[in-house]
Amino acid sequence: MSVSPFPVPPRAMTAHLNGVGKNGSMVPTSTVPTPSRIGDEQERVANAVVYCEANFGAIDGKTANGLVRHSEKYKILAVIDSLQAGLDAGVVLGEEPNSIPICRDLADALLHVGGVPDYFIFGMAPASGMLSSHERGLVLEAIDLGMNIVNGLHEFLNDDPVFVAASAAKNVEIIDVRKPRAKKDLRLFSGRIAEVTCPRIAVLGTDCAIGKRTTATILTRVLNERGVKAVMVGTGQTGLIQGARYGLALDAVPSQFCSGELEATIVEAFENENPDVMIIEGQGALSHPAYSTSSFILRGSCPDAVVLQHAPGRAQRCDFEQMAMPTPATEINLIQTFADTKVIGLTINHENMTDVEVDVAITAYECELGIPVTDALSGPPERLAEMVMAAFPELEGLMAAGAR
Repeated sequence: MSVSPFPVPPRAMTAHLNGVGKNGSMVPTSTVPTPSRIGDEQERVANAVVYCEANFGAIDGKTANGLVRHSEKYKILAVIDSLQAGLDAGVVLGEEPNSIPICRDLADALLHVGGVPDYFIFGMAPASGMLSSHERGLVLEAIDLGMNIVNGLHEFLNDDPVFVAASAAKNVEIIDVRKPRAKKDLRLFSGRIAEVTCPRIAVLGTDCAIGKRTTATILTRVLNERGVKAVMVGTGQTGLIQGARYGLALDAVPSQFCSGELEATIVEAFENENPDVMIIEGQGALSHPAYSTSSFILRGSCPDAVVLQHAPGRAQRCDFEQMAMPTPATEINLIQTFADTKVIGLTINHENMTDVEVDVAITAYECELGIPVTDALSGPPERLAEMVMAAFPELEGLMAAGAR
């Protein structure tokens, strides 16, 4: 494995989930030097720079935020965001420094990392799901330098003749993460979900970009560390880019096939892994009129239980200032009315909150809702495991053993 030009300690998992959105104009990329490929002489994992102009640490930068916190597939060498150039990516996310620099532009990033990374990852998730004209030019510039492209947008670059020709000329790969399988291969719901005999827990939320994937990742990790074999099924582009072994970008699948595609993915993971419990990443919010993905997750996974993520410090839904946030109680009632399931715990996204406010909110929600409540990032990981054990006591023996 190659070594970065700067030390990169293990990335902390303790930080606020998303900050307040930032606005900023795009900064043109300067002339880029073409240093040699990083680590050509060594066996290594793929490395990458992540583009997140004017959005790192903000809601629309959730892909970059997630990759800096956790990535099994890529070694993240730098983040591009001119508004925060010179800062440490971990510090911007409210975590410990992680020696991943935030750079002004692509030229600056390549100078910092001392070579051409394997991949250029588009690390933003704008509501439009499309590249701007400036961003098109930047991606083409990265291709010209010989970098493979990871694209999580709804715009599929492999369908664009300009990108196809450019990638062919440089013999690089473009990965359209959200692109579903061919329609002839899409699967309808079959009822085979009943064959999955281990508990299935969906992590849903009261809004989009609220930390569902992060909580699902931490929950999966803490269960495995305590001897309960947990497998996570991703349902969005960021989880897939991070290296989720099982998953799909649910919001890019035709609605007729969403439940079936998720069901088939869960069945495949169950048959291959024989887990003790399965964690299903949520998308959007069941109560949110702009998203239908939560309904497909509830239908396709038929979860035995739900962990709900909420941001008490968020007054309005992100991207919809005219919409007030729902309360956990109303969302729980909606979920349990819509599906044959039970909400077993509430997790807090502590954006815009002090430590004292988080503690007060946890106590108040536990009294109001009668379920365990914790902050998935800053609270003890054991609290997440305890939520699951309280709902599924048959798993306690596995945890007591500490290993399989």
